[in-house]
Formats: sequence, C-alpha cells, structure tokens
Amino acid sequence: MKKDLLKLTELSREEIFTILDLADQLKYDVKNGIPHRQLEGKVLAMVFAKNSTRTRASFETGMFQLGGHAIYLTAADTQAGRGEPVKDTARALSRYCDGIMVRTFDQRELEELARYATVPVINGMTDSAHPCQALSALMTIREEKALLDGLKLCYVGDGNNVCSSLIVGCLKVGMEVSVACPEGYEPPREVLEFAEDFGDRFRMFRDPREAVRNADVVYTDVWVSMGKEDEAAERDRVFSGTYQLSEELLSGAKENAMVLHCLPAHRGQEITDAVMEAHAKEIFEEAENRLHAQKAVLCLLMGA
Repeated sequence: MKKDLLKLTELSREEIFTILDLADQLKYDVKNGIPHRQLEGKVLAMVFAKNSTRTRASFETGMFQLGGHAIYLTAADTQAGRGEPVKDTARALSRYCDGIMVRTFDQRELEELARYATVPVINGMTDSAHPCQALSALMTIREEKALLDGLKLCYVGDGNNVCSSLIVGCLKVGMEVSVACPEGYEPPREVLEFAEDFGDRFRMFRDPREAVRNADVVYTDVWVSMGKEDEAAERDRVFSGTYQLSEELLSGAKENAMVLHCLPAHRGQEITDAVMEAHAKEIFEEAENRLHAQKAVLCLLMGA
C-alpha cells in the first residue's frame, strides 16, 4: 500500500482484499479474546473538523485494542483554528505521532496535509470520499454473502461521499453498481468517469424502482450531509417520497437483499422506520465493522 489512505481509487483490488482479510482476522481476535497489540507504543493523531460518533469511537477503540494511543484534536485544540497553515500542522504532528487521521470538509486540505506529513494519513471522511465506510460495507457484505464478485449493490439518494466511495470500492472488487439520484445530485464527474471503464457493470438511474431491480444490497444515506444544512428544505422537497428506502421500494430487490446505511439515519426521510428495524442487524454490523476495517488499515499503514 501507499503511505496514505486518502480515497479508494488509490487502492488496487488486491490491496482492498488484503485489508478485508486482515479485518476479518482482527475481528476474530476480538471475539475470541486473542491479544493483537501490533501497534504497541504507537500514537494516532485524530483531527476533527466534523463531529462524529462512529469515527471517533472506532478509531480510538481500535488504537487501544492494538496497544497504541489516540489523541483527539478539534480546531479549538490546535493552532489550525487560529490560522496555522495545514503544511505546518502536518510537519508538527509528524514529529509527535506515528499516524494522522483527519475528518474534514475539503479533500484538497487532506491531500495537502498528506503531502507534508512524513507519517501515514488516513481519510476519516471528507466531502469527496469516505473510504473507511466503503471498506466496512464491503466487509459486511462479504460476511453475509460469502463473496463479492458478481453481486449487485444499489445506492439510492444523494450522490455524496459515501456514494462515491461505494461506486469505486464495489467496482474494484467485481460487483455491479446501480445508483438512483435526482438530477443535480449525481456523484462527481471524476467518479462517473472512473465508472465508465467498467462498462455496463455501472448504471445511473433517476427512478429508484429501476435501479433496485434484482439488487443483492440496497444502500442509502442522509439527504442532507454535514455542511449542507442550509439546503435542507430544498433537498427535502427534491428527495421526499421518490428516494426513500421503503418496504415497497425494497420489494423490487432480491428477496434476501441486505440493507445498509452508514448512519446516522433520519428515519422517515431516506429510510422508513420499518425497513431500518427489519435490517438493523446488518446495518449495525456494518457500524461495528468500521472498527475492524479501520484497525486493518492502521496496522497496514502504521505497523512494522
């Protein structure tokens, strides 16, 4: 693997499976009380410009289980909040820590930090990409279905960072992907250009009923991502009804289709309460798998 994990386009198919295989082993170790302190004495700086439940809890818990330590930093905790250049923050943190995880808005800011850091940098989420979420989704799908190649994932909703990372990750491991988004809310051009290389294994739809047909996995996310709150009323108008994952919509997928959501879920908006509860097991299994997939990434990037 490269020094950093900034987006899934930088990983090969083989590297993704290496992460997933190690994640499976680390999950087994946790469940069976087997010590796995591969990062003994290592320190991860966790820099948060966006609030989080799962990202903070999973990375901090993961570093503890691996024998290391995590430092939680917000803009208020750093000189970045007072205007220190990103490159200077990167250089300073690299002198103290063995890795840096960043959860922020601008992908370019993350990439600048990685350019000047001398230690691995991990994307904990930006507006453009959420690689750790996509890896945990792939891990969860493989646990349930035993394989990935040839399965179909359908994403319904906003073509946001989660959608983008799922498109890239799923196509790289041999899956088919269909996406249903309203006009003006499609994934970014560079993601669609990437998908073009996979021919009819990727398809875009306006009508979710067409997109969900024969899907093995149906995925959705909030209509209003962090930083888009001022668009909430307009987004609610555009997405309401048509882009809600309901029992009726899900009936078009395969009978044993999984439902996944990156959380937090806004029940009654992008997903009904009934569908959320019916598929809570796999949804929260994916939430747990954030821990194991990210531990695999930490080991591969920060380990000996």
